[in-house]
Formats: sequence, C-alpha cells, structure tokens
Amino acid sequence: MGLFSFFKKSDKVVQENTIDSNEILRNDSSNNGDNRDVVTKLSFHPEWDVPQEQKYIFNFLANELEPLKPNQLSLSSISIDEEPRSGNWLVRAFFRSSLPETIELGEIELFIMDKDDELIASKKFDFKALGTIPAESARPWVFEFEKSTIKVNEVPEDGWKIAFNLVSLRDHQLELDPTWEEQLPAEQKEELAKIVKTLPKLGETEVNFTGLQAKFANNGSLNVSIFIRNGHSKAINLELLPIEIIDARGIQIAKGSFNMDPILTVQPNSTKPWTFIFPSQLVNPKGADLSRWTARVTQ
Repeated sequence: MGLFSFFKKSDKVVQENTIDSNEILRNDSSNNGDNRDVVTKLSFHPEWDVPQEQKYIFNFLANELEPLKPNQLSLSSISIDEEPRSGNWLVRAFFRSSLPETIELGEIELFIMDKDDELIASKKFDFKALGTIPAESARPWVFEFEKSTIKVNEVPEDGWKIAFNLVSLRDHQLELDPTWEEQLPAEQKEELAKIVKTLPKLGETEVNFTGLQAKFANNGSLNVSIFIRNGHSKAINLELLPIEIIDARGIQIAKGSFNMDPILTVQPNSTKPWTFIFPSQLVNPKGADLSRWTARVTQ
C-alpha cells in the first residue's frame, strides 16, 4: 500500500485528542474505579503487508504514545503533507483504543484545529475502512482531507491537531436560555424537548425557524414563540432578525426587525426557543387565521 511511504523516520507524535469511548459508542462504559495506565499495542490492518523498515518506524512512533486510561479513544497527530497537484492534505495519525474488547466504528467527522484551536479543516470519514480495532491498540492511518474541506491556504506548522467532532456525534438537543431555564417548570421543559425530537432532521449547515406558538395580546400585539434550529457544527450568533409571519391563508399578518441585544447565540446542533413580540402597529390582525402559520426570515 502507498500508505507506508507517508510515514517517515523524522515523524513524531505532536498532539493527542482523547475522549471517553461512550461519546461515540454510547456504551455507558465507566472505569469503575480503574485508573490504571493502558499502554496501547501497535496494530496493523490485516490486509497490510508492512515492510520491515516501516515496522521499525511504526514501532518507534508507537513507543512515543502516552498511556491512556481505561475505555478511551484517541487520535494521535503526527504530521501533514500537502499533495502538490490536488492541494489535498494527507494527515498521519494513530487511532487508539483502550477498551478491553475489539471495536468497529462507522462514520465520524474529524476536525483539524490550529494552535489557537481554530477550525481549519473538517471531513466525515468512514472508520470501517480502518477495520476491526483490537483491544488496547494503536492503528496508524492516513486521513485524506480534500482541498474543498480545507479552510486555509497553508499547512499549519506547529500546535495543530486532528480531533473528533463530538457535536456531530450527539443527538440534536434542546437549548434553553437561562431565563427560560429558570422560569419554565420541569414539565414544560420536557414537553419542549419531546417536540424537538419530532422535528425533521436538519442539514449539516442548515439554520431553520419553526413556529411553536402564536397568539394576540389584548393590546393588539402578536406574541410569537419560534424554534431557532442550528444544524451547524459551530454556534451561530444572531444580531438582527427581520421576521414576517404568514397565517393559514398565506397572508402576511406581521412583519418587523428585531435587534438582539445581547446577541442571541444558538449552540451547534441545537434548537433554542425564543419569543418575539410584534407591536400592534406592525400587525395586520384582520381575518388572521393562526390555526397554521409560518415564520420567515426576510431579506
């Protein structure tokens, strides 16, 4: 395999990204007080025919790896090469497991972070390609990031790391502003969380506004509660929101712009409910039918 030519005698392990295995496997494993050091053993893919010189390099790198604690998964960053023709990055790393049993994983998104923990590349990888990972082992691999997945022009020199995107691994969840968290009773919080679970799945870069509740107040204003849904793997900040409300007849019954002060932040892969109050002068209540309605962000 061409893989072997990518690992060099000059390589060294530069960074670790270590997580509890239940972040990926959802196996609720725990150390049960076991705090021993787990020294991971070098493991090659069963289809590899590794030249003796490369075995020496791999063993040298594997001996540099710090021990893990029980039931952890880790990515050990080594080095990055850029392909001159394509601009793709070839990222060398060890995938390590300190679990007491073999594992086989599926699709996982990985990040490349620079020395300031800024995201500089991201891509989903099918870890089935790595094969079955033995217990307490370290498997060398080259993760290829195509140029389209890279956000910077140059390969980072120092302090970079390859890391698991844990946000992409967890379920989409309800996020409540502290004021909502304090004021809502537990039953209403549970009900909101249930509603969030029933909503259609978002795209990876999709931001969606879904109506929750709308009602007219005695003073003629319209109070609208909306789910702000963020499918991104990073938080979004909302400073100005121009919103219109369309009722069941397809008619606009309210329109206004809301300055968010302080800025409204919605965490990655989360849904945050928020209430917007349209004053009476921005509302057209005549014949309004709120049996079904839509909130739209206007230009």
